Amino acid sequence: MNLHFYKYQATGNDFILVDNREGSIALTAHEIGKICDRRFGVGGDGLILLEKDPQLDFKMVYYNSDGTQSLCGNGCRTAINLASRLGIVNGRATFSAYDGAHDAVILSNGLIRLHLNNVIDWKKLGDDIFIDTGSPHLVRFVNNLKDVHVVEEGRPIRYSDPFKPGGANVNFVELLGHNALSVRTYERGVENETLSCGTGVTAAALAAALKGYSSPVDIKVMGGSLSVEFKFSQSGIFEEIFLTGPAKMVFEGNLEL
Repeated sequence: MNLHFYKYQATGNDFILVDNREGSIALTAHEIGKICDRRFGVGGDGLILLEKDPQLDFKMVYYNSDGTQSLCGNGCRTAINLASRLGIVNGRATFSAYDGAHDAVILSNGLIRLHLNNVIDWKKLGDDIFIDTGSPHLVRFVNNLKDVHVVEEGRPIRYSDPFKPGGANVNFVELLGHNALSVRTYERGVENETLSCGTGVTAAALAAALKGYSSPVDIKVMGGSLSVEFKFSQSGIFEEIFLTGPAKMVFEGNLEL
């Protein structure tokens, strides 16, 4: 099979996107792993199929590099950028993803403001905070983030009993003051540290709100900068959550599977 693809990155979180509106492409987990392999394939943290949706502009089907599925905040922005490039949307988009429907706006500066679903599933676990932002995340606040061994410390947490069977992403977060954070993330499905995780920085911003931060929260990741807006209701629900950041096409090509 000859696969036409678009390689994208969103603050260093990189993906292979495929236009599957004709519905002719069905990939196995093994094939997804081969495509995402950085030595024998295109290379990426995940793969996205852009498909038709009966009611919305398009459907985004996201796979981690191991073939598992979840919501991907950075991946959503790349899908919106590609949909705009293909003429599917113009400035605004409504689409379906792993956790339901979303909408987004392409801002005049090229950044994409993505509307995430309300967050009701969160709880404190000792000094840590668990928050499900479409993907499950553990947030751990640390000092001297640059000294944290993300893989060595994150992997045991990801596989620990409280998060079985699916596991959780692990975010190490340093409070910088002035409503700013620095975040590094161990991502399940990739099983490594990534340069950015959209649902992870969202979880970090919401967790910081429980420590007195207010919207919007500016976040520094290894791959760039993101911003998260939200409202926190008296009933403990996070609403009107928006993740804003860039999405850029790197190259376009064909791969023989």
